Amino acid sequence: WVSSGIRNMATAAEYGHNSWELSVQVDQREGDEGMKFKLRVKGDLHVGGLMLKLVEKISEYLQSSVLKNHSVLSKQVTHFLLMHEFFFAFMLCTGALGLYSKTMTPTYDPDSGSPASSTSLWFGENPVTACQPNLPQEELAKLFKPLTMEDKAAINAGWLDSSRSLMEQGIQENDRLLLRFKYHCFFDLNPKYDAVRITQLYEQARWAILLEEIDCTEEEMLMFASLQYHICKLTLSTEPLTNSNEPEIDEVEAALSNLESTLEGRNADKILEDITDIPKLEDTLKLFRPKRLTLKPYKEYWFVFRDTTISYYKNKESANKEPIEQLHLRGCEVIPDVNVTEKKFGLKLLMPAADGMNEVYIRCDNETQYAKWKAACILASKGKTMAYSSYRTEVKNIQSFLQMKSLAPPPGQAAPDVESMEMKAECFVSPRYARKYKTKQLTTRILEALHNISQLSLMEAKMRFIQAWQSLPEFGIKYYIVRFRGSKKDELLGISYNRLIRIDMSTGLLVTTWRFSNIKQWNVNWEIKQVTIEFDQSVSIAFSCQSCDCKVVHEYIGGYIFLSTRSKDQNETLDEELFHKLTGGQD
Repeated sequence: WVSSGIRNMATAAEYGHNSWELSVQVDQREGDEGMKFKLRVKGDLHVGGLMLKLVEKISEYLQSSVLKNHSVLSKQVTHFLLMHEFFFAFMLCTGALGLYSKTMTPTYDPDSGSPASSTSLWFGENPVTACQPNLPQEELAKLFKPLTMEDKAAINAGWLDSSRSLMEQGIQENDRLLLRFKYHCFFDLNPKYDAVRITQLYEQARWAILLEEIDCTEEEMLMFASLQYHICKLTLSTEPLTNSNEPEIDEVEAALSNLESTLEGRNADKILEDITDIPKLEDTLKLFRPKRLTLKPYKEYWFVFRDTTISYYKNKESANKEPIEQLHLRGCEVIPDVNVTEKKFGLKLLMPAADGMNEVYIRCDNETQYAKWKAACILASKGKTMAYSSYRTEVKNIQSFLQMKSLAPPPGQAAPDVESMEMKAECFVSPRYARKYKTKQLTTRILEALHNISQLSLMEAKMRFIQAWQSLPEFGIKYYIVRFRGSKKDELLGISYNRLIRIDMSTGLLVTTWRFSNIKQWNVNWEIKQVTIEFDQSVSIAFSCQSCDCKVVHEYIGGYIFLSTRSKDQNETLDEELFHKLTGGQD
């Protein structure tokens, strides 16, 4: 609990105009010693800025308390965090904007040489980096799981207003809050610097999978289960845990590597080459365009991928003629349609059109072909070509993900010993899949999937889990029930990190998408609670929110637009004022 008293205003000569000194007292639970400190502020400091200053000051005290008792059990640490949830709620929300990343520099006391409390917390050993144990299936089954899109919309309506204090929103002492990273744009995740943030993200991803807040296939669920089991084993291991199997990187070398990454690792000649000679893909693929009352199978065509466009022809010999059709992928949705075990490597492309979305299915023959074409499609959807250095990285990431999803053991490998599994297999999957398999069957499948990731270190395994979570089609999409202007029925609005998605609530089918990059302006009519957004090419939409206050949607849009303005410069200072301006709105 925070109480403050305002002392006399200081003279202008001492501190400048409109300056006050606040006396702040933080009261603890009975038997715990509180803290007192003074904070000088000016009249132009807004409430949000004051709260951040309080959090920074008080967090140092809380962090030092954690470090003094670092040997406590994880359950006690959890209890400690809940005791101070008033402040950690703010810390986690701002942490999603990338505050706890490489931009943080270790600081040390100039006299004693000992690390500052914040340095010890984020760069040293920290009990908060320990994962929580998985719940038994009977306990997991009792927790709420969204069964419909409407259920997901109800969950997403619960976000608090970041421009108002918790007390203003009715949060009282002893109330519990569900703390999550709100914006799904994670900057500069690095095991060396971000052990705390990576663990927090891993826990959020893990619960999203177990409670089926995000859809995944059976193959993906078993992959996630094997990663969880591996992480649990390493967490409980008595052996020292390292963040990576790779050798330590010198700080200067790391800085040079970051600079190279910023410059996209290419010299001027290479950049010029990319501008004048953009790569292309050519291959035989199968295509299927679904239409009503038709059951036609996939048909082979000769495909050519140039810039951000796919052209397909009857055969290779016809490639010098007019194509049968061209698919313009800028702004499209790229949805995987994959089952590695069954050798199914497909893509579902949804392209914006005047009357909705054009739907096309493309089928590849193998993993290598799939990785190249999917990576090209993902870049094209963002308006980028294969000339970007990120294309090669994207290909490697897709191939790595496919390898993790492979459940078949290598040739000659003995069948896994189900008795060697030290934990109940049901703890690592959602209740739906736990009911589908007997314990022995589920244990066998998890252990079979384990061979692909058994060499990963603890932090590498958490990173792989987060990356696999990010690759799911529904990742980062928050659903809300809205009523579009001129419509007589409720529909779903999906908000992602880069787009808005209109969805038919009765069928769950995507109707159309709008990219944030095409937004010219947006505003909220607070009297009638209606959000209006104007896009390029004279496109305008307006809707009222049915499942939440329109401030929630407004804050999401503003937050993601703010994040899109951030550069790759890791030394960039977070513009808190701009963030509050874009998300604050008005009452």
